[in-house]
Amino acid sequence: MHNGSFNHCNLPPWVIASRHFNDNPQPIELMGVCQGNRFLFQRLGEIDSPGERAVFFNDYMSVKFQLHQWDQQSTDTARKSIKNSYLRFLRGWGMDSNSVEGAVLKGWVESRIGLPPTFHKARIKGIHSEEYYQFAIDRMKGSERTNAINSQLDLLYEYSQFELSKRFNGDRWLTLYRGVFGEDEHELLEVTGKRQRLVRLNNLSSFTSHEERAWEFGFTVWEVAVPVCKIFFFNELLPNSILKGEGEFMVFGGEYRVKVIPCTL
Repeated sequence: MHNGSFNHCNLPPWVIASRHFNDNPQPIELMGVCQGNRFLFQRLGEIDSPGERAVFFNDYMSVKFQLHQWDQQSTDTARKSIKNSYLRFLRGWGMDSNSVEGAVLKGWVESRIGLPPTFHKARIKGIHSEEYYQFAIDRMKGSERTNAINSQLDLLYEYSQFELSKRFNGDRWLTLYRGVFGEDEHELLEVTGKRQRLVRLNNLSSFTSHEERAWEFGFTVWEVAVPVCKIFFFNELLPNSILKGEGEFMVFGGEYRVKVIPCTL
């Protein structure tokens, strides 16, 4: 795997990507994000209602990045750069993970976590390949008219982690499911049992907490114990549904042990 040479968190990319990390996950901390936004997380800790916390987070993001002032800008470019907030990229991912919005989110994972994408419209063979070049073009197109989108996504990840610790009582793993149509987006590393596989997932992938929903997205369903620290976003985090389905989770990639669920029809 061609890991990036650096990242912006407390653990090296090769550790986060490994199967051993998934077996014994440790907290992933983005450098300086929580420290630089102490007021946000202090205030969130004082609010009991998840819904009220979500409203406060949205308000904080709006003020910090001036998202509510997009229509007051003097030029069309300036208006678009502020209007194109983190919400646009989440919605874009929900429509198509291979869109320019998807490229920006995969690029954020590469920048912050150090895991390069392995699929974007096609299998990416390495960072010097034509496929990676096409991914980089989409990433540039998606991020050229934004206002500090990587910083917005930094806060979104840390807020997701804050909420996950609250809602799941400090659990280290969640059992999630992924529907799979073929092998193109994933690299099979090893067959470890009759229904057990070791695969390498794209640096950002969608899962669901509902097995039956996963069947809508593939001929095969994988059951995976996903480390909570590798969950970037989940659909119930914010007040209004953003992703395409209830129970959807966006998860960092790497090497995963998966259990193949047989079709009972």
